[in-house]
Amino acid sequence: MKKFIALLFLLILCACNQNKKLEFKNTDVTGLGYATDFSLPDFNGKMRRLADFQGKVVLMFFGYTQCPDVCPTTMAELSTVMRELGTLSDQVQVIFVSLDPEHDTREMLAQYVPAFDQRFLGLVGSHQETQKIAKDFKIFYEKVPGKNPGSYTLDHSSGSYVFDKNGRVRLFIRFNQGPEPIVHDLKLLLK
Repeated sequence: MKKFIALLFLLILCACNQNKKLEFKNTDVTGLGYATDFSLPDFNGKMRRLADFQGKVVLMFFGYTQCPDVCPTTMAELSTVMRELGTLSDQVQVIFVSLDPEHDTREMLAQYVPAFDQRFLGLVGSHQETQKIAKDFKIFYEKVPGKNPGSYTLDHSSGSYVFDKNGRVRLFIRFNQGPEPIVHDLKLLLK
């Protein structure tokens, strides 16, 4: 009888731990009704979907290579996050989705994205594919004319989405908060 009670206690304890809500430092968007999947070619021309990264935590950021501030800052921050995760970083995939298919060629992404970390992957589609993924993920972007003819910048959303190892969207990461809260949350998802 004592063994039965001890076993029952252990089962209840395990069940409670599994149902324990994770205490994220970023915005918990678990159960979000959008941002569920994508289909875009990477900088090697291979079509990618969320399912390709099953078993990894996926961090997805939307930007463009000519961005003067938000994009390089975010990519550098994510590079620091990967270093701080140490060997756990092998279970994380960072994806940079271009919002500027007019200028961001596969060749440009193949140079820009891995410059921050060789494991980072860049995706770029057609204008229609870009519009679709931006709409699906509720990402704002808008072309802003520059001072010279043909030049422009893009105003765009600056946060990132994080998916757990099962491909469920879990977090929205705010811009420019430093690597510590991101590392904290990714470690929770990697457990």
